[in-house]
Amino acid sequence: MQKNFVLSTTDRHSKARRGQLTTAHGVIETPAFMPIGTQGSVKGVSPRELREMNAQIILGNTYHLFVRPGLDVIKHFGGLHKFMNWDGPILTDSGGYQIFSLAKLRKITEEGVEFQNHIDGAPAFISPEVAMEIQAALGGDIAMALDECVPYPCEYDYAAQSAEMTTRWAKRCREWRGENVERSTPNAQRSTDAVVSAVSAEFGADALGTAHPTAPQLLFGIVQGATFEGLRKQSAQAIVELDFDGYAIGGVSVGEPEEEMMRAVESAEPFLPRGKPRYAMGLGTPPQMLEMIARGMDMFDCVLPTRLARNGTAFTATGTVNLKNAQFALDNRPIEENCTCAACREFSRGYIRHLIKAEEILGLHLITLHNLHFYFDLMSRARAEIEGGTFDRFRKAFVAEYKTRDAITAE
Repeated sequence: MQKNFVLSTTDRHSKARRGQLTTAHGVIETPAFMPIGTQGSVKGVSPRELREMNAQIILGNTYHLFVRPGLDVIKHFGGLHKFMNWDGPILTDSGGYQIFSLAKLRKITEEGVEFQNHIDGAPAFISPEVAMEIQAALGGDIAMALDECVPYPCEYDYAAQSAEMTTRWAKRCREWRGENVERSTPNAQRSTDAVVSAVSAEFGADALGTAHPTAPQLLFGIVQGATFEGLRKQSAQAIVELDFDGYAIGGVSVGEPEEEMMRAVESAEPFLPRGKPRYAMGLGTPPQMLEMIARGMDMFDCVLPTRLARNGTAFTATGTVNLKNAQFALDNRPIEENCTCAACREFSRGYIRHLIKAEEILGLHLITLHNLHFYFDLMSRARAEIEGGTFDRFRKAFVAEYKTRDAITAE
């Protein structure tokens, strides 16, 4: 059987790894950062600009795309890739994060999650099977098993019950994949007829149209367990036993102290297979990502680069700068010296500040370009440092120089 993930280099002084993850729409060099395109769009940038910045993969969201525009619209355009004109890999989150973020609008049962959707209050039901069917219809390269993302703080008993249910849901996702994908052809490629049949049974005959994908879709399981070391270990062991294509650590960066976040990853990592990709969900600040790489993580996603840009805040190697501040009014320098992004090549801090104060959209667009470039460049640098055997030294120096605003929190 062909391996989807290959490790090429490991760091001698930490658990940092350098690898390649092969998907239907291209190879992802890891460690890798995935910008979030929840609604089928990375906020403030076009797919062309993402390609120019060497973005490798973007993230879409099952719940949000299911609610709006709906599968009937996406299937009309031939799937999510064609709908948004993105020809690279896509990972689709299962909707588990919305169980956390939309807690007032949902009810959890063993069968699945009943939402009153956040747009018009109409009911929307997502079970493990429905989550898989929707993701098959979207045609992403990596699908996520449905999980419950618990809040912080969380009582031990609830965290234990939730992690056990996440495992049962993961098994149902795995079984759906086995019934509709792996048994369909000798090569374990998706049988489009089987996918169409399964999704049509749930959503109606026109739910898919031409939106079904024709290449294998990878499936990742998600480890839960809140801040409890024993639960993280048990969850990791149970999820790994189900034999997914990759493994994510969920339920982190939900308001817990950073040391608890790191401990959650450290508790689960030893039980994850060395030869499969590892995804730390919802992370994070630049230092957090480097620390997670040192703890054996390969993939990351976070709203910070685009969210902070919309507030006028830019990332630099020594921390963030708020370009709304008056001190930048006459600043001739780029956002960051020696940065090669489009914003830094062509514009000054003073001009970008003027655009922000004048409420010109271009200002926020330029900061967004810079912030995403910064994140992509940081991952590229991390890959090079791992290959060169100098990652641990690079990580320590970067973290020591970086000063993060107290207000920064990851989603």
